[in-house]
Amino acid sequence: MKTIIVYLLCMTGMVMASDMINEKTVNKTIEALKRAYPDEADRIETGVNQVAGRWWQEDGSAQDFTAFCMKHFITDKDTLTQTFQRFERNLEIVYGHNHEINRDLSMPVELEMDYLLPVDYLFAEYDPFAHIQSDMFVTKIAFVALLNFPMYNLKEKLTLGDDWTRGQWAKARLAEKFASRVPSAIVQDLSRTYVQVDDYIANYNIYMHQLVNDKDERLFPEGLKLITHWGLRDELKAQYANSEGLERQRMIQAVMQDIITQDIPKKMIDNQKYQWNPLRDKLYQNGESIEYEPEPNTRYKNLLSIFQAEQKTDPYYPEFPTKIKRRFNKNREILEEQFVKLVTSVLTDPVAPKVAQLISKRLDRDLEPFDIWYNGFKPQSSINQAKLDSIVGERYPTVRAFQNDIAVILQRLGFDDRTSRFLARKINVDPARGAGHATGAMRSEDNAHLRTRVPEDGMTYKGFNIAIHELGHNVEQVFSLNRVDHYMLNGVPNTAFTEAFAFVFQSRDRLVLGQECADLSAQHLKALDTFWSTCEIAAVGLVDVRVWHWLYDHPEASPEELKAAVIEIAQDVWNEYYAPLIGKDNSILLAIYSHMIAFGLYLPDYSIGHIIMYQIEEFLQDKNLGQEMERMCRIGRLTPNAWMREAVGEPISAEPLLQATRKAVQKVE
Repeated sequence: MKTIIVYLLCMTGMVMASDMINEKTVNKTIEALKRAYPDEADRIETGVNQVAGRWWQEDGSAQDFTAFCMKHFITDKDTLTQTFQRFERNLEIVYGHNHEINRDLSMPVELEMDYLLPVDYLFAEYDPFAHIQSDMFVTKIAFVALLNFPMYNLKEKLTLGDDWTRGQWAKARLAEKFASRVPSAIVQDLSRTYVQVDDYIANYNIYMHQLVNDKDERLFPEGLKLITHWGLRDELKAQYANSEGLERQRMIQAVMQDIITQDIPKKMIDNQKYQWNPLRDKLYQNGESIEYEPEPNTRYKNLLSIFQAEQKTDPYYPEFPTKIKRRFNKNREILEEQFVKLVTSVLTDPVAPKVAQLISKRLDRDLEPFDIWYNGFKPQSSINQAKLDSIVGERYPTVRAFQNDIAVILQRLGFDDRTSRFLARKINVDPARGAGHATGAMRSEDNAHLRTRVPEDGMTYKGFNIAIHELGHNVEQVFSLNRVDHYMLNGVPNTAFTEAFAFVFQSRDRLVLGQECADLSAQHLKALDTFWSTCEIAAVGLVDVRVWHWLYDHPEASPEELKAAVIEIAQDVWNEYYAPLIGKDNSILLAIYSHMIAFGLYLPDYSIGHIIMYQIEEFLQDKNLGQEMERMCRIGRLTPNAWMREAVGEPISAEPLLQATRKAVQKVE
């Protein structure tokens, strides 16, 4: 019997059929094992087929294959349990220490550490994980797991998983660790590409004081350096609290559009020697207008480089032959069709035009494209943005000050003293070169790391808001590694879930500062704010997905062709979902997100994360955040809906958010 796996591997062109274990050898091995262990027929057939599908010529002859299976098939239950436990212990050692090496070698590139040397980039591009998977096969360790523990496809996990024990889930996660066998050289090339593109994004800053309007006026304070897209977007959002902010918002929108179209002067990127009027596309030096060279489609060259690196891995994932399939079916364990249905149910709900009309009324003007980032539904504190900046800057003048306050922050969020101190010990805070991010540990003895930007004159409120978001990631990462019962179940179902916890933390930033709004309408405002944010990021996620489909349909595309396609896709999504709400056609703003360039189809996680966050928030009402978050994180990495049913009692659904928004739009003026 030829296995499906063997057939698929051959069909992809990954290996020639002559290099694989043939049907005769597979059948011979299965029959020999069945004669020796007649009560293990199902396990034998599954295990031998799993090994055969990944056994290459260099692993040994047909006789070697049979001998290996005869020697390493485990029938004793105690030995099988002990073998699984040894895998968990040893994989934690291997993955954990290599993760630490990777993180530490990347520190000069990712953190504000003195100066950068050319060799720092080479060390950052080195991936200690590149050879691990290959070595696991060469040493036959992977084959022991595949022979003795079954893998399940997504459909099987969704239909069978509800009846599995924790141990069965953990063993399924172990086997799927070895589902693919990608050559180490390709893994290393993929890692190198992501590091290079991430560095491009991390150093893409705009000095806002160097922007001028038609009157040669500078609208932004000196020293304000904003990274795209995060800093630009957050500054745009902050201007809603400024009575004179509209002109600044229009200027930021013009900057974003020039980044997308690559009309931005190359000399304005991370450079403060020139002045620029983005509304007129004019560059000045010492007050004199000068000719300039636009950025030469670097943004799209980088996206293409990631696509091409991912494409090289496609043949080694027979069940997930594209990055799109890997992201949805393998990483998220949510089908693409389900994602599209989920987010379009939000974008097309009849409440959306009512929310847009409410925003227009509150702004007392017609909506403009950048109003997709309207944040005026957030309950307002009694103090303004400048005062918030002052409070945050005084409290957190340095990264170390934020580090020292983590336990206090967590206590204010509802974590008990003992848990807060435990979490504070397990989280290190580092000064980020880029926008900041959170990275978890992969070994229980190691710590999670929070990377954040703190200017010389202290942390700003916007920076604090982002740092609290990242702290939510870190707390999830510590709980789901250190408090879970099986190492193979560490983590959460997918990135959207850790984003959900980060959003839960972020929404409580003013509570931490002692500035929480006591307005009775706060819950209605939160529903409206979450809905509008979800709409925005849902549309952005749809752009990301459509761009990757276009890339697979046009694998030989040039950067110029890709740029044109991204702009057209962004306009199409805008015209389909936002033009009816905003009243303006053909905006390209949905293409500004840096994630689309550097993070390989990451953006859909955000919209799913918003929806999950609201379900969790609804569940947390009148409950303790600290206790419930720890309970939820201990569930570990089940499939998304299985996790949600155990965490909050229902599968992923946008309906709670939509119901709350329908109610809120009638209550808020």
